[in-house]
Amino acid sequence: MHIHILSPSGYIASEYIDQAARRLENYRHTVSIGNHAKGKYGRFSGTEEERILDLQNAINDDSIEAILCSRGGYGLVQIIDKIDFTPLIKSPKLLIGFSDITVLHNALAHHQIPSLHAIMTKHIATVSEEDESLNRLINILNNPSALPSPVCTSSHPLNHLGESNGILRGGNLSVLYGLRNTPFDIPEEEETILFIEDIAERPYHIDRMMSNLRLSGVLKRLKGLIVGQFSDCTEDPLMMGSIAERIAYVVRDYDYPVCFNFPAGHVDYNLPLLLNSSVNLCITETNVVLSYK
Repeated sequence: MHIHILSPSGYIASEYIDQAARRLENYRHTVSIGNHAKGKYGRFSGTEEERILDLQNAINDDSIEAILCSRGGYGLVQIIDKIDFTPLIKSPKLLIGFSDITVLHNALAHHQIPSLHAIMTKHIATVSEEDESLNRLINILNNPSALPSPVCTSSHPLNHLGESNGILRGGNLSVLYGLRNTPFDIPEEEETILFIEDIAERPYHIDRMMSNLRLSGVLKRLKGLIVGQFSDCTEDPLMMGSIAERIAYVVRDYDYPVCFNFPAGHVDYNLPLLLNSSVNLCITETNVVLSYK
């Protein structure tokens, strides 16, 4: 597979890109690197024009089969409305990343194009060969026509039991919140199973974002909710409950399945999720299984 690495958001140390490229080549993939992927322009990898050019060129290039974003950070919201996704509609390729890359995942959701919420270059470059997040990503890259393996995780006391089918969508909660009422908002179709995660957010802000999704009708339309990792979010006793408890409270009136502590987000154990694809979410008293259809 021809994998192209670019940096549409924040800048990253070039050695992570080089090391990730070598590791992917060791798995017999062809790797190319965007012209400005190793650049730095303030907190970004390049100017808006440079980042638009790199991303659009990768989308237009028929030889590229997967686009690996080097990191998240911030910056995609500045350029997303300048990107022409028409070539991907005609000839889809796998976009890989998380965090700020949620902007791209949501844009692709409106074109029904699957994309991969997964680890990026620093993780690929530095983890051991036995790392499950890496191995699951490599298995997907090695078998692009096959459905990803199911994800099975343990139960959680706040889980809402049940089973549901739908389209897996979502990503970083703060980014999703920033896309509200834009052309790149969460699609309004009622079959969505929403995945959320976040990092270094204050509990009251998480509560505000979840309340926004409730008041705007997003949560009511869901078929299920998958709550991933909320890392480096210091609990606030004045919120009268943990972050997980507050999320559970916000969705208390809905009948669909809800699970907590799902192994995806800004953590080392960050299993890939094929967003914008058909899934089955089954939550029992003993475990949680997310499988692809």
